[in-house]
Amino acid sequence: MFNGFLNHQTEGIGMAAGILAISALVSRLLALVRDRILAGQFGAGEELDIYFIAFRIPDFIYGILIVGGVSVVFLPLFAEYFQKSSQDGWKFANNILNCFLILFILICGVLIIFTPFLVEIIAPGFNQDQKSSLIILTRIMFLSPVFFGLSSIFSGVTRYFNRFLSYSIAPILYNLSIIFGILFFVPIFGLSGLAYGVVLGAFLHWIIQLPSAKMSGYKYLPIYDFQSPGMIKAFKLMIPRTIGIAASYLNLIVITAIASTLTIGSVAIFNFANNLQYFPIGLIGISFTVASFPILSQNWANGQKDKFLKNFSLIFRQILFLIIPASFLIFLLRAQVVRLILGTGKFDWWETQLTAASLGIFSLSIFALALIPFLSKVFFSFQDTKTPTKTGIYSVFLNIFLCFLFIWLLGFHNIFQGMMVNFLDLQEIKDVRVIGLALALSISAIFQFFLLLFFLKKQISEINFLEIFQSIKKIILASIFMSIFVYLTLDVIGSLVDMRTFFGIFIQMASASLVGLSFYTLISYYFFKSPEIHIMKNSIFKKLKNK
Repeated sequence: MFNGFLNHQTEGIGMAAGILAISALVSRLLALVRDRILAGQFGAGEELDIYFIAFRIPDFIYGILIVGGVSVVFLPLFAEYFQKSSQDGWKFANNILNCFLILFILICGVLIIFTPFLVEIIAPGFNQDQKSSLIILTRIMFLSPVFFGLSSIFSGVTRYFNRFLSYSIAPILYNLSIIFGILFFVPIFGLSGLAYGVVLGAFLHWIIQLPSAKMSGYKYLPIYDFQSPGMIKAFKLMIPRTIGIAASYLNLIVITAIASTLTIGSVAIFNFANNLQYFPIGLIGISFTVASFPILSQNWANGQKDKFLKNFSLIFRQILFLIIPASFLIFLLRAQVVRLILGTGKFDWWETQLTAASLGIFSLSIFALALIPFLSKVFFSFQDTKTPTKTGIYSVFLNIFLCFLFIWLLGFHNIFQGMMVNFLDLQEIKDVRVIGLALALSISAIFQFFLLLFFLKKQISEINFLEIFQSIKKIILASIFMSIFVYLTLDVIGSLVDMRTFFGIFIQMASASLVGLSFYTLISYYFFKSPEIHIMKNSIFKKLKNK
């Protein structure tokens, strides 16, 4: 019965995106629970700074080899080989699996040896005791890229056959494992228990993919041919993309290194705010991106350019229709969000204020961060990995420059510091430099987004950006009207409930969100007649009618 459940095939991008969105919602909610437990148990202090920095190098390996490597090149190439014959497809899949497994183990093994040297680079502001703990956690976490690498191959297979359920369950198991590590491993192993929870989550992320891959027809074959045409082509496609994704992960490494030299807790504050902004990005942007990538790859491979362009425009506008109002809401409700999710235990008021301010800055670029993965996958669908690489590199250089600039301005320039402090209501905080990191990352993300659009238009001139621009105008206007109702609701509810309690904050935020989203939907549907909401409505009713 369980195997039959995992073997279910979805029909269409809308249904696949719906499944992934539900999964992302559950996974992101669990991530919020995880962060709440971390904040309550440790606070934004030394221990969490160590934990978050321990992610950086393993995350870097995960990014360049898996996010920027296997997961990008495998699906289009597997589709290409499988269309020739299923036998060719499965041989290619097994060869990729075995060769990359060897590569993952070798790279992670070497990095485990050189972890002390790497720690000196990523945490220059740490003392020797902090660095010793960081070395232990980082070495444990180097096991996770190996399991994630295996998972990426099997998830590519299941997504090709539109079996999204196991893929959607994997991140849920990952976050559950981290929570399990906090609650049960930490009392036994201390801070290292957090790392063991991460490794357990990566292992389960892989294991849950196996049944669906097997049901799709996969059978293991001991093929190890690094010189096969498929492997050579995979490496050629990977190299530019790996450089590009490495650049984006270097962004976070640079930010982490700078944050380690600031006030204790700055690393944790930045990561908490970054995790919160990724709630809507994962729920909306990533869900649509993952669901659309196989379709776009097949459209292009089959020479169906009209369908490709139609799907691109539709998905782009649907992401914007959902992500822009979410960005407005997050900016308006940033304090309530942080107080609800992180405001417990050892998480102090000054930490809450700085995290809320960073989240408010991040909300300005959420639309860009939600669409960058989609635009990158559009390029990948026609096997162009160079363009996203170039834009990623440009973005990194801009981010590094802005990080140092804003840290300096917020530390020594009274006019700029005063503007930011007054805008984000941080008068009680002495050191606000950490918000400069969020501002730098936001600006560089917006820059990368527009660069991708520019290069995409140069490559595919037939893309109808006028249609997209017309939708954006309606979405922004509807979001502005929504914001007015949200602000009024916050004021009214705030005077009726006790804002010093969890229940009072929840009622205020829930009421404002419900009122705002209701007006956004009504205004979009009846006043602006936005095509995106009509498409979603028709899709939902069609699915219900079919059932």
